[in-house]
Amino acid sequence: MREIKLQDLKSQTPAELVAFAEEKGVENASTMRKQELMFAILKQLAIQEIDIIGEGVVEVLSDGFGFLRSPDANYLPGPDDIYVSPSQIRRFGLRTGDTIEGHIRSPKEGERYFALLKVNTLNFEDPEKSKHKVNFDNLTPLFPDQRFRLELEDPTRKDLSARVIDIVAPIGKGQRALIVAPPRTGKTVLMQNIAHSITANHPECYLIVLLIDERPEEVTDMQRSVKGEVVSSTFDEPAVRHVQVAEMVIEKAKRLVEHGRDVVILLDSITRLGRAYN
Repeated sequence: MREIKLQDLKSQTPAELVAFAEEKGVENASTMRKQELMFAILKQLAIQEIDIIGEGVVEVLSDGFGFLRSPDANYLPGPDDIYVSPSQIRRFGLRTGDTIEGHIRSPKEGERYFALLKVNTLNFEDPEKSKHKVNFDNLTPLFPDQRFRLELEDPTRKDLSARVIDIVAPIGKGQRALIVAPPRTGKTVLMQNIAHSITANHPECYLIVLLIDERPEEVTDMQRSVKGEVVSSTFDEPAVRHVQVAEMVIEKAKRLVEHGRDVVILLDSITRLGRAYN
């Protein structure tokens, strides 16, 4: 095994990760937090001269350099973030929200983070293609002309909520829709049904579910039931964090739209996000 993907490591359970770390010679693996354990594993792999391919979403800081933040950590800064140099940011015209996959190297003496060596893909495309993209702010807003079909042709499903939306309030690409209902009426379940419909009927769409100020168990439930990307900031985190997560998600969506992708964001809840901005 001369090459390993960072994403494959992150998808492992904590027990699998500890076993892998001990196999690679990491000491005291069972006492480390997940991000610290990832960092220790990556250092061991680098010592053994195994190529590491990292992936993440760029956050460009005011100092000119940036970091690849991981969606698995909800774009929270951590020890396994990947440093992106100012020269690479200028060369590829990187902005906050760009999704990058590339080869990374271990930290040299005096450095704290892994660094990006080579960009393989930018927003799931060849980096050369990104030179001809149009900035999101220069794109022309239009009325929706393509409809989402939410009804699922699955005889085993008894839920008709998606079919009712198709009839009563059809949704199109480029449209904003708001679910207004009292508490405990099944808004989250309806959102899950919409997410299932979009992943099944419209696989060309990149789906992001953004959960703001929700309970951690609701986040776990959403991650297990939805195939798209689930990003969250739970109720035990400060309001500043809610805003940061929301802005990273919208920036990522803008960068994907610049590359011609369709992006769907399901936000729960806009009330709590508004409260966080206050």
